[in-house]
Amino acid sequence: MKVEKTSMDNPGLLLDQVLVDEAATVAFGAQLREAVRARVGSSAVVYLHGDLGAGKTTLVRGMLRSLNHTGAVKSPTYTLLEPYDTADTPVFHFDLYRLKSPEELEYLGFDEIFTGPGLKCIEWPEQGQGWLPAADVEVTLRLHRDETLSDAKRLDPASMQRQVSVHFA
Repeated sequence: MKVEKTSMDNPGLLLDQVLVDEAATVAFGAQLREAVRARVGSSAVVYLHGDLGAGKTTLVRGMLRSLNHTGAVKSPTYTLLEPYDTADTPVFHFDLYRLKSPEELEYLGFDEIFTGPGLKCIEWPEQGQGWLPAADVEVTLRLHRDETLSDAKRLDPASMQRQVSVHFA
């Protein structure tokens, strides 16, 4: 993973780039996992920000593929948590979109996961604000339309790109 932009105003910004399709998002997830391990270690908290459909779960799929996980990777929207055992480190994929209150996390026993080893990827972390541990890494994904494409192509969901920004704490 190479640095795309840094500045004195934003020294924690590792990169800011456009991912042209789903395959690029998966590949970026693998690169991100390597960068997290190099800078933070195998136990890290990664906040994933972005609207519905922005590619947060796709990014996690790439992180898991880099750990040789070959099974399905689904959004834990209804289960809140999908755990994955990998040879390298456990991975915990949270989706807090449906959380009504951060206090719900306490009753679900997630504190043991957050204080234990493993990579914790948290979609919609703002839903757990005040209860979640601080992020080691914050990733923001936004849908991005390539203005150089024709109107018909630019509005086609298949040609939708993603803008990604990564900040290390």
